[in-house]
Amino acid sequence: MLEYPPHKKQGLKMTVFDRTRPQLGLGCWPIGGAMYAADGTSLGYTGVDDKTSINAIHAAVANGIKLFDTAAAYGAGHSETLLAEALQRRDDVFIVTKIGLEIKENERVIVGEELESSSVIPAIDRCLARLKREQIDCVLLHPNRVDLDVASDIFDQMEVAVTQGKVRSFGWSTDYVDHVQAFHDRPGFKVIEHAMHVLMDAPSMRQILQDKPLDVLIRSPLAMGLLSGKYTVDTVMPQDDVRSTQQSWTRNYIDGKPNPEHMIRFDAIRELLKTGGRTEVQGALGWLWGKSENNIPVPGARTVEQVEGLAGALAFGALPESTIEEIDSLVGDLYNCDGASPR
Repeated sequence: MLEYPPHKKQGLKMTVFDRTRPQLGLGCWPIGGAMYAADGTSLGYTGVDDKTSINAIHAAVANGIKLFDTAAAYGAGHSETLLAEALQRRDDVFIVTKIGLEIKENERVIVGEELESSSVIPAIDRCLARLKREQIDCVLLHPNRVDLDVASDIFDQMEVAVTQGKVRSFGWSTDYVDHVQAFHDRPGFKVIEHAMHVLMDAPSMRQILQDKPLDVLIRSPLAMGLLSGKYTVDTVMPQDDVRSTQQSWTRNYIDGKPNPEHMIRFDAIRELLKTGGRTEVQGALGWLWGKSENNIPVPGARTVEQVEGLAGALAFGALPESTIEEIDSLVGDLYNCDGASPR
């Protein structure tokens, strides 16, 4: 398995990843394919082909991306199953999954939150079975906002899973600073995942995490594809794509089209993101690395071409500080991700 290098400050918990160079993971929500809320609302991505997704996973490993961010909810278990098929128990990768949402695998339905402490170990066991692994590198609590007492009971059970050898570490996918404050020093609590991208900063979260011995995964680093550079304000997403549904937790798309306010700001910074020969995507990842050496973006991808484009960002690294300052001045005070639950 990947090593847990010692943290550079004596006496603090160890972090999982090397902070001396940019780190990049692959988000596996898109490859999960179709998934639905209990009312039939689409929560997945369309046009997904399993063979193409497996090739994309193989391309990620071949190009130095060995962190995979998935969840029991992605495709109602299908994303985990695909990872198992593609990775074939190889031990040089790091898998993060998430629990806390009840699923019906056969129906591809997300029933709702599943937050009883008694559900934690069985949920982890089901993830292990789908991933075909004896141990999961990291398990995160998936729901963004949970009562702290409830979350504490859940993390008690995650600690049990660590002692049982089922889990190496755990954490929370959350945009709330008070969640980090409450649990950052728990034994085994090593990872925070929160939303952030070049059009939506997360200054309060960045500040509190800066000196914490936690690894920081950044979800939605490309604003659900809006920062890919291939969409215009007139692009219309398929009706059964999650980006066509009016979810309270996303501001990137409105009525199935890219948010026009976001697109105005994206167009204003597009050339700056391409500094040094980068693509827009590579520049958006470079902005995140420039904001904090702790940030590990986990952009989603479904094709080999997309993965190779993402991996190319590693050669460029962080954007220059002067470029980041210019980008921030042009984007302005749109709003930030702190506590906003964007995806």
